[in-house]
Amino acid sequence: MKSSDRESFRNLREIVLTSSPDGPIIAYDPHSGAIIAHFTGSRSPLKGLTLAGKSLIAASHISAAGAGSVNLYNWWSSAVFNHLPLPEPVAPLAATLDGAYLFAGGISGHVFAISLPSGRTIQTLPTHSKSVSCLEINDDGSLLVSGGDDGSIVVAPIFQLVAASPGRIKNPGNFVSHCFVGHASSVTAIRIGSCNSTMISCSADGTCKFWSLPRGQPLRTVALPCPVAGLAIDPTDSHFYAAGSDGSIYIAAMKYPSRKQTKQSLQVMKWQEKHGGAVVSLAMLNQGRNLVSGSEDGSVWIWEAEKGQVMTVLGNEMVGISHLVVARGVANSRGSSAGLGIDMEEWREKSGLGAREMSRPVKKMEEMKEKLGVAVKDRSRAIDILESAIGAYERLLELILKEAKGGGTSNNKSGGKESM
Repeated sequence: MKSSDRESFRNLREIVLTSSPDGPIIAYDPHSGAIIAHFTGSRSPLKGLTLAGKSLIAASHISAAGAGSVNLYNWWSSAVFNHLPLPEPVAPLAATLDGAYLFAGGISGHVFAISLPSGRTIQTLPTHSKSVSCLEINDDGSLLVSGGDDGSIVVAPIFQLVAASPGRIKNPGNFVSHCFVGHASSVTAIRIGSCNSTMISCSADGTCKFWSLPRGQPLRTVALPCPVAGLAIDPTDSHFYAAGSDGSIYIAAMKYPSRKQTKQSLQVMKWQEKHGGAVVSLAMLNQGRNLVSGSEDGSVWIWEAEKGQVMTVLGNEMVGISHLVVARGVANSRGSSAGLGIDMEEWREKSGLGAREMSRPVKKMEEMKEKLGVAVKDRSRAIDILESAIGAYERLLELILKEAKGGGTSNNKSGGKESM
């Protein structure tokens, strides 16, 4: 990467990354609209782009021969630095918050769990009867949710997946907390509210469905006039945005209105401006003040969320967009490398394995194990010291008793001599 590109990353709070089946991954400054970097060597299918922590970019890659793999990039180089071959073509990707694990959805309906940055496949979970079409991880990093072309949604605790014995899981039901079936066609995107209570899924069947995660039940269905390929939820969980195949952005309320509220709360609104092709991906920017959308026609637009108006056009650099993501905090890490703000200590720590609890970061379990190991060693050491002290006390007590007995005998003998 050129020094000018490196300099461009400085002080950027957010960076928009877009992937394409026919071109490079492009990094945009959403404020100026300028292109600040290209990452080459990947032909990424739909949903085939994700961020793995603050140091890595992962992209699905399908070769000309149809072989499947994942390419890893870091922020200070435009070339692939690690190529991870997989047993089948994969499309959707999702990674844990700390970047320790990557999940890839295959065409066979299997989800592959991959340890990063080594790229070792540690688990294979059969989830769907058809191809995996989308993946999502909730905000606290405890749940992996997959959607399939069979219309089903599977929810699995991540800590169980990464803690299981390596290999293909033979009894997937033991690793699944919920399985939702309700869409008549492919599940194209999934989003989870900030409190982990409500999940939204959208589909090529033209519906957005709400689900209760705690109860594992359907809540309601919102019908749209066209297939939907992407979702975004505003930070207040008040509205959601849907990416229409007709090029339009749709917006509707998250919560079902009460009896006192008007029927207008149930209406789905459509923003006036529209892309020239199907919208495939959405993401929130600037703490929910803006929305970024990517289309199959290669256009990337930034909207003012409150007014539903296009503010910035990021360009038409590709034949088509397959996915977009927003990177945050890249330039605010400790120990920056090459001026890009990459935490090298964090990068080195990424090679270790960890387990995950339901609401803890992935490596918490490893930290707990280390602390437990230290505590066990300290306890063992304390017991050894105590046993040593007890032994010394017992030896001292024996000496005192012997001395006492010896003193008593000597006194008796001297007393006898005097009486004679």
